[in-house]
Amino acid sequence: MRFKTTLLGKPKHSDLVSCVGWMSPDEVFSCGDDHQLLRWNLVTNETVGVSEFPSDMFPLELHWLPKTSVHKTKGGAEVFLLTAADGKFYIVGSNGRVEKVVDGHRGAVLAGRWSHDGAGLVTAGEDGLVKIWSRSGMLRSTLAQVSTPVYGAAWAPDSDAILYTAGTSLIIKPLAPNSKPIQWKGHDGVILKVAWNPNTGLILSGGEDTRYRVWDNFGRQLYSSSLHHHPITSLSWSPDGQLFAIGSFNTLRLCDKAGWCHSLEKPSTGSIFNLAWSSDGTQVAGACGNGHVIFAHVIENHLEWKNYEATVTSRNSIALRDVTNEAWEKLELRDRIIKLSLSHGYMVIVTSSQGYIYSTRNWNTPFIFELKESNVSLIVQAERHFLLVDGGSVYVYSYDGRVMCSPRWPGMRTDVLNSHTVSLSNDTLAIRDKTDEKFVHLFDATTGKGLNDGKPWSHKLEIVEVALDQVGTPHERRMAIVDRNRDLLLLTLQRVGSMGRAVKLGGMVQSLCWNDGANMLAALQDAKFTVWFYPAVVFVDRDLLPVTTLEKDASEFGKNAAVDSFLDTQITVRRSDGSLVTTSVSPYPALLHNYITTKHWDDAVRLARFVKDDIVWACLAAMATANRELNTAEVSYSAINEADKVQNIHHIKEIPVKEARMAEMALMAGHVGDAEVLLVQSGLIFRSIMLNLTTYNFERALQLAVKHRTHVDTVVAYRQRYLARFNKTETSKLFSQYEKQVEVDWNKITEKIEMEYQKEREKPTTSSTQNFTDT
Repeated sequence: MRFKTTLLGKPKHSDLVSCVGWMSPDEVFSCGDDHQLLRWNLVTNETVGVSEFPSDMFPLELHWLPKTSVHKTKGGAEVFLLTAADGKFYIVGSNGRVEKVVDGHRGAVLAGRWSHDGAGLVTAGEDGLVKIWSRSGMLRSTLAQVSTPVYGAAWAPDSDAILYTAGTSLIIKPLAPNSKPIQWKGHDGVILKVAWNPNTGLILSGGEDTRYRVWDNFGRQLYSSSLHHHPITSLSWSPDGQLFAIGSFNTLRLCDKAGWCHSLEKPSTGSIFNLAWSSDGTQVAGACGNGHVIFAHVIENHLEWKNYEATVTSRNSIALRDVTNEAWEKLELRDRIIKLSLSHGYMVIVTSSQGYIYSTRNWNTPFIFELKESNVSLIVQAERHFLLVDGGSVYVYSYDGRVMCSPRWPGMRTDVLNSHTVSLSNDTLAIRDKTDEKFVHLFDATTGKGLNDGKPWSHKLEIVEVALDQVGTPHERRMAIVDRNRDLLLLTLQRVGSMGRAVKLGGMVQSLCWNDGANMLAALQDAKFTVWFYPAVVFVDRDLLPVTTLEKDASEFGKNAAVDSFLDTQITVRRSDGSLVTTSVSPYPALLHNYITTKHWDDAVRLARFVKDDIVWACLAAMATANRELNTAEVSYSAINEADKVQNIHHIKEIPVKEARMAEMALMAGHVGDAEVLLVQSGLIFRSIMLNLTTYNFERALQLAVKHRTHVDTVVAYRQRYLARFNKTETSKLFSQYEKQVEVDWNKITEKIEMEYQKEREKPTTSSTQNFTDT
């Protein structure tokens, strides 16, 4: 990936250009020390003067009111904020007319930015003040005062805090009163520019020490560049937060969000004082010290999926290659390419006006569909359909270009959605809420209707990442989440009713990725690279979790690495310097998954006997237990020397009642509550009482016995035997009461228990089936 730069032979401005801003993806406004406001049209290549400002007004920063803002001026006109060296800031219309002038600071207004919702703005000045203003230019508050000029300021992703510079330090000050600011030393020299991306929450800073640095929102440094030859005079995040641009003297860099550099350009521009990205994230405009405005287009975006490679070679063309036979294709599109995605056998391309869907089996005849708002910021693919975030809406399309649904939720914000907070499978869509990051909205991917009774699923901590597994039926769909503590949890999604509980898989998880063809999960943990070959084992038999997990040393990947993809048996990891490292895992667990999906249990057992690997046997044991295949489970557990589990399965196979067998299987997985609910709903009150007695939950057993007026003496007898064994006296008032009311006769109790079991055996609808799959 690199910039393709465009620079006119002769500058249009007669003096230094201080600021630029995009009114639309094809139109740029620029302003400088010649007091001219120019409009650049990139389609017609025309440049026209819009207006001329007074000779004593020297602009410093330009920022357009966000497109998502509902706070438009009368008549819906578009306006921008312009700060100047005379201590004033100006609100200017797209026709160049100054609509508002506000005297804001003593000395120059060095920075000015609209909030993300457009409801207010922040200015920072040479006088060391940071001020918050209303949309109309009324002063709301003076947020901070420092002893040095404040060269940069930026809004937090939720517009609830301000990041500003103070010499060599960076400070985050919440807008809430009496809240404590976060301050840390950012650079060795004066910090000149800052930016805070609303999508990823990452902070970017650059200064006179000739370095740029990437931080998280707690002030932890994620990346520090090497020394440049000149101070960093401009920087800017792309709208989706995946890239950023850095400007310096005769220098323009394109960098990944992790900090490493994609490309370095050396244009003859002088210092680049300001950089701005177009709303579609494909172009950058720069304000140059020699009067030029430089334009840079992102090209050579490279995608890989299995044996296919796709590379954007120009604004509207893509080169395709099949590495197995070296076959080449070139796709020429009518309009500028904005986004593309290659996965699951399809390539989705979004241009400035249309969408194209190509199948890897046929590159000649794509499905073409019209975009709703032509402002696509995200593409997420699944096997059967894909998702587009287009403007203010989310759409799920089939691969023939048909809109399947457009889910909505309260407080919907699409400008902050990214691949970590949105996940799509064949039947489910999961989106983390931005207003409250503890919530995940769950939808049916084909209809857009909400799951979990229409309510978001909630976690006790803020959620950083969500990921749905890709294989299996809707009733087996599972979601992995990573929370603020970097704990990895797994949740089974219910199609009807409320969701179950999340179970912890691991901790200190930096990055994760599901396999595309089997429900295996790869993750980078603190100093380990971990693959869970059957993550759902935590719902079946947690004792098998270590046996079904592969752990490797992750030192070869370095710090801040991320799992890029998990295709077949190949896992690709991107290191912090941008290089890709590939590692592989055993092919047998994936093959086992395929056998289980197609219900070929005999083939699965033959595979495990051939491989003779404890991981394969343990996965098979858990899969067989989950699918109620007792014969296979018995063989698998015996192969890994789990004698107690084999004995328990023998016991379960002898139970004549299907519901009781299912309850015993749930109990074997450790789900005591689920087992009791199943028994009570099936009318097996005696077994539910015995279940609580064998798990020493005497109070619950007594509650059931009293409620259903049966086996009260049995419960009291078991309680007395338990206390006698440990030489304890009764402390429960409830048990003391019923000890006086019932007579404990072990002979009668034994007869009653035997009669209950005899009734079960005599039921005509039951049989001692060894394998049962209906639930």
